Amino acid sequence: MLLTPGPDGPAEPAERPRIRRTAAHVRRRFRAWRGERPFWAGLFTSAAGLPILYWPYVNLDMGAVPLAMSTTPGAGSLIIGVLLITLGLTLWYQPHLRLFAGITTLLLALASLPVANLGGLFLGVFAGLIGGSLACSWIPPVADEPPAAG
Repeated sequence: MLLTPGPDGPAEPAERPRIRRTAAHVRRRFRAWRGERPFWAGLFTSAAGLPILYWPYVNLDMGAVPLAMSTTPGAGSLIIGVLLITLGLTLWYQPHLRLFAGITTLLLALASLPVANLGGLFLGVFAGLIGGSLACSWIPPVADEPPAAG
């Protein structure tokens, strides 16, 4: 960071005001982007796919006893996890598909209970049910209408 002498002599960071303006601008743009789509529904839906993908493919050691959870439902877990992450991204970038993505998220989260090791040890199921419910209940913001002339 470059230092420039201030009017009274002490050095001040030259980049700090520009960085603050840029950060404030980025924060405002992200807030506006987040307000136009079901952001939290997409976040919970994508987060639901991660434990469903993780648990079937991890090898745990509990002391001297290896615990392998990779079972035949590993392929089903892979499909369900990838679909949930894709549906989360769909909610972010195609908000008009929110009802389809929400219902599909709810169905996949419930289907992951028997297929994907209790739905990623219940973490994926709970996150998927919350994300799907938020997606189904989200309503797009209403555009401000101009006032009617008297």
